[in-house]
Amino acid sequence: MDNVNPTIRIVADDRENAGGAIGALRGRDDVALEVRRLGIGDFLVEENFVVERKALPDFAQSVIDGRLFRQASALANGARRGIIILEGTAADTGEIGVPREALQGALITVGVFHGIALLRARDADETARLLVYLGRQARRYANGALPRPGYRPKGKRARQLFILQGLPGVGPGRAAHLLERFGSVQGVAAASAEELTWIDGIGESTAAKIRWALEEP
Repeated sequence: MDNVNPTIRIVADDRENAGGAIGALRGRDDVALEVRRLGIGDFLVEENFVVERKALPDFAQSVIDGRLFRQASALANGARRGIIILEGTAADTGEIGVPREALQGALITVGVFHGIALLRARDADETARLLVYLGRQARRYANGALPRPGYRPKGKRARQLFILQGLPGVGPGRAAHLLERFGSVQGVAAASAEELTWIDGIGESTAAKIRWALEEP
């Protein structure tokens, strides 16, 4: 059985030292922190979640130079679940020179069409707390103790898609492709790792994680 405050495994990109969240994580006795270079994102939580931290001014600048959409695409197509934390308050934006409509459009693109979860934090300390809470929630979910509140799909296809989106690396688009290819949730569960890679966007790593989730007790 897990401890009351289990140690959460977090890897931080070494370029994030100036952000403040690493310092906040170092002061916690419930975090096992490793600092090294990451290929994608700023933090890796429990080996399953890649988190990109963006201060609001940097978020605005990344909309201007297109960097946000390249990062969102990399997060969406990776083997792990991608998350973006927007850090800061309205006072931090200042004169960023980006229309509000453009920022809202960027949020829609990233959240809706790329399927990236967007979280908000006031400052680096709250970002650190979010990362730890994410790790704890992930463990509860893996142990079957975390319900899926809110959305309750109606209709058989909607329920099938909802179930498939619970698999590692499977968002709305991949869930639809899986259902179209294999016909049912049962068909997906019976598919081999090689057959799963026939789906656009599912590589060997993601296929292996799906088979692990379906097969391991």
